[in-house]
Amino acid sequence: MVARAHTVAFEGVEAHPVEAQCALSAGVPAFHIVGLPDKAVSEARERLRAAFAAMSIALPSKRITVNLSPAGMPKEGSHFDLPIALALLAAIGIIPPEDAANTLALGELSLDGTLLPVIGALPAAVTAAAEGRVLMCPAACGAEAAWVDAARVFAPASLADVIRHFTGQAPLAPARAGEVTPPATGRDLRDIKGQERAKRALEIAAAGRHHMILTGPPGSGKSMLAARLPGIMPDLTAAEALETSMIHSIAGLLDEGGISRRRPFREPHHTASVAAIVGGGRGARPGEISLAHHGVLFMDEFPEFPRQVLETLRQPIETGEVTVARANAHVRYPCRFLLVAAANPCRCGYLADPGRACARAPACGDDYLGRISGPLMDRFDLRIEVPPVAIAELDLPQTGEPSATVAARVARARSVQADRFAEFPGLRVNADAEGALLETIAAPDAEGRALISKAADRFGLTARGYHRVLRVARTIADLDGADTVRQPHLAEALSYRLPARRAETSR
Repeated sequence: MVARAHTVAFEGVEAHPVEAQCALSAGVPAFHIVGLPDKAVSEARERLRAAFAAMSIALPSKRITVNLSPAGMPKEGSHFDLPIALALLAAIGIIPPEDAANTLALGELSLDGTLLPVIGALPAAVTAAAEGRVLMCPAACGAEAAWVDAARVFAPASLADVIRHFTGQAPLAPARAGEVTPPATGRDLRDIKGQERAKRALEIAAAGRHHMILTGPPGSGKSMLAARLPGIMPDLTAAEALETSMIHSIAGLLDEGGISRRRPFREPHHTASVAAIVGGGRGARPGEISLAHHGVLFMDEFPEFPRQVLETLRQPIETGEVTVARANAHVRYPCRFLLVAAANPCRCGYLADPGRACARAPACGDDYLGRISGPLMDRFDLRIEVPPVAIAELDLPQTGEPSATVAARVARARSVQADRFAEFPGLRVNADAEGALLETIAAPDAEGRALISKAADRFGLTARGYHRVLRVARTIADLDGADTVRQPHLAEALSYRLPARRAETSR
C-alpha cells in the first residue's frame, strides 16, 4: 500500500501542489527520498528519525521510499518535513490513511518533534482552499494561514499534537486569523516646516499612485517627506492585503503570525544589487520592488544606485510586474509600487549655493543627474525641487495640515477612482489608466486642451509624458471634487512635470 499526503512547492507567489507518497517494501532497511529534492529535503529523513525516536515510535525494519510527485519539479525547503511525516505515519498505521490523503501540510520538524515555522503558509492556504483540503501548519503560522477564509486550518505545536488530532485523542481547534497593527510612527506632515509645494505633491502622489522624484540639497527634508507618505495613504483593502502578504509570506517577513493593513514602505540602500531590488538569488526570491507592492519604494541617493539597477526599474514601473529569469526558473512577481526617489542636485549637494558649491559647478549638476537616463526620468510624474529651509523657520510654530486631514482627502479621491474603475479588472488608480480609457476619463476642457497642446509643442513632451500629465491632472481633479479636467488642473500637473521656469512660461 502507498500512503499519501499533500504539500506545495513554491514558484514565486504561486504554490504548486505536490503529493508525498510513502511505500514500505521488503529488503535491506533504508530510508530514501526521491523526486528531485534539494539538500534540505534530503536531510528530512534524519530529522524524522530523531523526532520519531523522541516520541518512542520505531521505524519499521523495511525499505522506506518517499516520492515527491511530480518528480520533475524541484523541491526546495524544510517545509516538506511534515507532509513526509504524515505519509510515513499513515504507511505504518498510526494515523488513518484517508485523513493524511485529505491534508495539505507544511512545516519543519525539530529533533524533539516540535514544529518550527516555515515561509509560505499564506500561499499554501490558498492552494489548500482551491483543492478542498485541510491545511496543517506549525502553530506559529496558523494565524497567517487562517486569514484565507475558504481554508480550514489546523496549527499544531508538535508532531505529537498531529498524531493526537488524527487519532481523535485531542482534536485541534481550527486556527484563528490574526491581524497585526503596527504601532503608530508619530510621523506627521506638520512636523515638516515649510515645503508646502512638496507636501501638495505628496498628496497627489498618494491619491493617484504617481511616481515622484525629490531634488534638493542635503538636509532640505527629502527623506522626511518620503517617510510621511504612507501616513496619508489609505489602508490596504482586503484584496490588496492578501496580495501583499503572500509576497511577504514567501520572503518570511510576516511577523507575529498575522498580516497588516498598513502599506509597505521599503527603503533599500544605494549599494543594493539588481537581485536585491528586482528579485533573484537562490530560489529567485522577491526583491524590494515586489516587497513594496501596493506600497512605497523610497530610493534615497537615487543617482548613486548602479546604472544597471536603475535601468531594470523601467519595465516594472510600466507593467506592474517583474519576471525573474534564471536558468532553472522563470518566476513572476507583482510590483505595483509608488516610487519616490530623492537626489542631491550634484555630488556635493550645494549646486545652488555659490559659497559652498564646488569648482565644477554647474557642470557637475548635469553630470550627476545625468546618471538617471532620460527614459527613466520620463517615468516620474512629479518632479519636485525641495529648497533648503532657513534656520529661522525651524523656530516657527507648526504650519500646514496634519496628516489625518490630508489622508481623508486622499481616501475620498481613491474612493472616486475605485468607483470609476470598478468595471475594469486590474485597474485601481489613475496611474493604471491608459489608451482610450485615459483619453475618456481625463479629457480636458477646451482651454485645458489648448494649454497642454501649447506646452507639448514648446517643451517637447513625449507621448508618455503627455499621458502622464493627463493622469496627474485627473487625480488633481479628483482631489478637487471635479467631474471634468479643467485648465487649472492641467496647469498644476504641468508645473510638476516641467522645470519651474518652463512651467511659468507655459501658463
